[in-house]
Amino acid sequence: MEFLRNVPIGQYVSGESGWLRSLDPRLKFAWALMFLISPVLAGLPWRIGLVILLLIITFLGSLPIRIIWRPLAFLITLSCVFGLLAIFLPTSETSSELTVRFPQEIPNAITLEGSWELIRINPLNLGPVSLSPLVIDRRSAELAIKTSTLIFTVVHSINLMLITTSPEDLMWTLRWYLNPLAVFGLPLDRFSFQLLLTLRFIPLVQEELQNLIRSVIIRSINFKQLGFKKTIGIALTVGERLLTNILLRAEQGADSLLIRNGGFILSPELFKPKRLINSKILLLNFLAATALFMMFILRVKFGSL
Repeated sequence: MEFLRNVPIGQYVSGESGWLRSLDPRLKFAWALMFLISPVLAGLPWRIGLVILLLIITFLGSLPIRIIWRPLAFLITLSCVFGLLAIFLPTSETSSELTVRFPQEIPNAITLEGSWELIRINPLNLGPVSLSPLVIDRRSAELAIKTSTLIFTVVHSINLMLITTSPEDLMWTLRWYLNPLAVFGLPLDRFSFQLLLTLRFIPLVQEELQNLIRSVIIRSINFKQLGFKKTIGIALTVGERLLTNILLRAEQGADSLLIRNGGFILSPELFKPKRLINSKILLLNFLAATALFMMFILRVKFGSL
């Protein structure tokens, strides 16, 4: 019941410790995009390298251990589970039989011996029931590594950005990146305000869901005695109550934000970070931007290996 609270994935955790909190939110957003886009069409070394880089950033980010180890352990377990599921998928294709000459008939022909199979597990003899052997080949192993590394890279990179960046900073960052689109007349301030509401909305959904689950558990309902129809009815009632509470909390949150600005949509410029002019922060931002540029060069040269 306390799982969502103990694993704060995607929720901002306030504090002052850690250089990741002091980094320019625009650079953190750019780094998150790099972790999202660079694995596309990348080879296994690059994907594994991204996972190692994320772990290094996590442990050297000077963040409190209490907000790191639970999400990290959960993501590692989730990635391993999906990797194990992918490794047993049948990826080998049955090739059609063609009439070709034997290699012995071709002079100076080089024959490659060996199989793509890495592991073969023969099933137990169950008498009349015959089971096919479990085969793990190279393609299934590569698929498992790609799946597990992609899940870990995507989720953990976004999680690092969200837990170290306030919703207001993300709102200002997105408005800064979308500023060139203002020439087309797009309501960027309204989009940014909706993003702020969405980021404030995530903890509310978690809290309401947890409260409803706790209320159902406290009542000790015996679903076996209720039957199928009454169980479905209770599930629909709980879902309706969840939706009602979420919409009510969202309306209250929007009203509170509007009241802060006299009934008008808050401008993203009101949330511009004031710490960006610090000399230490400027040096940190320069190092982060240089490292991001080097990652782009490395991806172009060695990412597809």
